[in-house]
Amino acid sequence: MTGDTVSSTHPLLPPTTEDDRVSWLRLLRSRRVGIATFYRLMGEHGSAQAALEALPAIAAEAGVENYETCPEGVVLAELRRGREAGAQLIFRGDPTYPAPLTELPDPPPMLWAVGDLSVLQRPAVALVGSRNASALGTRMARSLAKGLAREGWIVVSGLARGIDAAAHHASLETGTIGVLAGGVDVLYPAENAAMAEEIPKHGLRLSEQPMGMQPMARHFPARNRIVSGLARAVIVVEAAAKSGSLITARNALDLGREVMAVPGHPFDNRAAGCNMLLRDGARLVRGPQDVIEALPELAPQLDQPALPLPEPDAPDALPEIPRAAPERRSLQDTAALHSLILDRLSTAPITEDELIRAVGASARLTCPAVVELEIAGKVQRHPGSLISRLP
Repeated sequence: MTGDTVSSTHPLLPPTTEDDRVSWLRLLRSRRVGIATFYRLMGEHGSAQAALEALPAIAAEAGVENYETCPEGVVLAELRRGREAGAQLIFRGDPTYPAPLTELPDPPPMLWAVGDLSVLQRPAVALVGSRNASALGTRMARSLAKGLAREGWIVVSGLARGIDAAAHHASLETGTIGVLAGGVDVLYPAENAAMAEEIPKHGLRLSEQPMGMQPMARHFPARNRIVSGLARAVIVVEAAAKSGSLITARNALDLGREVMAVPGHPFDNRAAGCNMLLRDGARLVRGPQDVIEALPELAPQLDQPALPLPEPDAPDALPEIPRAAPERRSLQDTAALHSLILDRLSTAPITEDELIRAVGASARLTCPAVVELEIAGKVQRHPGSLISRLP
C-alpha cells in the first residue's frame, strides 16, 4: 500500500464537522470499499479524507488504473435526499448509535434513521419468520409482539411480508424498529408501505444502505445481521429449512444472543427451520410468557456511553492508527502476493485469520493486499468478516 499514514495512539472518533461527515460517506460509498475495508483504511490513514486521497494509489498498486473515489456531488445529493425524507444519519461512535451493534464483527459505520431515535436505547427483541406465513404463524407473531411490548421491549424485524409484518403491526403503538434491506426511504414490499409510514410515529425505520437504494438479494443477509445485532434475543416463529430467518438466528448465536423458536407440525415445511433450531438447543416458545421469563437475565445495560470505533476483526478492541507506514512492496512482490492470496481463496468464504495462516505471510502484508484485491474486484467481503474469491 502506498501513501503515508499519520502516527497517533488515539482511537478513531465519529465525524464532528460537515466536511468530516461528507468524507466518511464518500469513503464508504466509494467503489469496492466495504465495511471491513472502510475501518482498515481509517485505521491506517487516520481520517476519511486521508484514506480517500490514498485510494487511487492503492487501486493502482492492485492493477486498477484511473480509479476514482465517490464524487462529492453524489454524497451531497444523498444527504439532501435524506433531509427531504426526514431521515437522520447516525455515525458509529455517536451517543445515539445503538450500543448492541458494536458487538458485531462488522458494525455499520453509519445508519440512516427515520423516526424516534430514543427507541434505540431501549432493550429489543427480534421477531422473524416466513414471508409465506400461515394464519397460526401470524397470530402467534402478533401475540408475542403485543406481550413483549407490554413489558417494555422494542420489537425488531425486517419489514418483510408474513411474520415480520405481523410483528411490526402488533407493536406499532408501543414502538417497533423496522430494518430495511434497501434505502430507508424505499418502502419495500409495496403492501407494507402504509405500515412502514406509521412506524416512525412511535418507532424507527433503519438502514445502512444509501438513500434511494432499491433492495437487492445481497442486501438481505446484511440486513439480517443488523436485526440480530440490535436484539438481545431472536425469536423465530415460522421458517423453512433454508431461509433468511435461520441466517438471522445463526448471526444471533455468533453474537451470544438467545435464540428461541416456536415449534410447528413436522409435516409443515414452514416449521422445518424452527424444529431444527429446537433440536439444536433453541429455547421453546409457546407464548409471550415463555419469552418474558427468559428475558430478565438478558436485559441489556443501554445507558452506557457509546464505545469508540472497533477494528472489524476485533470488535472489542480500540483501533489505533499505526505508528509506522505499511511495508513497501515492489510490483513483482505485489503481484506474487496477490497471486498467492487468490490461489488460497475459493468461492467458499473463509475468515481473514484463516487466509493469513494459509498464505503464510504476515498480517501486515496480507491485509493491505486483500484490500487491494477487493478494490480490484477480485475478492469479496461477506458479513462476519469472511472473504471469498469472486468467480
